[in-house]
Amino acid sequence: MEPLVKKEAPFIYFHIPAWEKLDQNLKVGFSSRHGGTSAYPFQTMNLALHVGDNQETVIDNRKTLSHELGFSFDAWTAADQVHGNHIAIVNMEDKGKGSKDLQTAIQAADGMVTNEKGILLTSYYADCTPLLFFDPVKKVIGLAHAGWKGTVLKIGAKMIETMVKEFGSNVNNILVTIGPAIDQCCYEVNDQVINPLKKSLSFIPLEMIVDKKNGHFDLNLKKANEQILIEAGILPNNIEISSYCTSCDNDLFFSYRREKGSTGRMASWIGFRKDE
Repeated sequence: MEPLVKKEAPFIYFHIPAWEKLDQNLKVGFSSRHGGTSAYPFQTMNLALHVGDNQETVIDNRKTLSHELGFSFDAWTAADQVHGNHIAIVNMEDKGKGSKDLQTAIQAADGMVTNEKGILLTSYYADCTPLLFFDPVKKVIGLAHAGWKGTVLKIGAKMIETMVKEFGSNVNNILVTIGPAIDQCCYEVNDQVINPLKKSLSFIPLEMIVDKKNGHFDLNLKKANEQILIEAGILPNNIEISSYCTSCDNDLFFSYRREKGSTGRMASWIGFRKDE
C-alpha cells in the first residue's frame, strides 16, 4: 500500500497519515510541483534556493507550505546538501537556518535529526531518494537525502546509528518511509555507479539491478536503500516504500533527469508542532 497520501487542496502535496496518527503534533510529507508561483522552468512549487529561481519567489513558496502545515516560517530549517552522509543533530539554536538563503544553511549535511518541537526539518529533491525516520517511542524524527552517492555511503544506516547513539532509540521502534524518487524504470546507470554500490552492500537483492548487457544497468535505488536499512537493523515491516516515480509522474514531480537538469525541487519535511 502506498504510504504517502495525496492532499488536493489548497494544493497538491503528500503526507503520511499513519505516522501523524501516532503523534498529533507530527507533520511529515513530500511536496509536488504544484501550488507555488515560480515561473518556467521551475513551475510552480520550487522549494530550493540553489537552482537559479528567484529567491523571493522560493521564500514565498516555502511560506505557503509552512502555513499549510501549521508551522511559522521561522521553523523552516534546511541544510546544504553535498551528496555525503553527514547527519546534523538539530536543536533550537539551528531553528530557521537556511530558510531564506543558502549561506545560513546547516553546512555539508545530507541528513538532519531532532527531538525538539517547533522545528520543521526540510530536504530537497528532483529524483534522489528521500528517507524519512520516526521513532514514536523516543519522539525522534529525521530525514536524509540519498542520491546514489549517499546510498553508497549508507546515509540511511548513519541515521539509524545516530538515532540509537545520540537519542537512545531502540532500532526495533524506528519507522522509515522511502519517498518518491526516480524508479528503476527510468534510472539507467553505468558501472561507475554499480561497482561502488556492489562493494558497499553485503547483499544485493536480485531485483535491485537489471543488467542491460551493454555496459548499462537499470538501478532500483529505493530497493538499495531498503537493503541498507535492513542491514542496519530496521525491521522489514517498519519500512514502507512509495511507488511514485518522479520521472514517470512528471505531471506531479520535478525530475532532474527527465527535464535535463533545468527544473525545480520538491521538499520532504518532518517536524513536531508545538503543543497547542
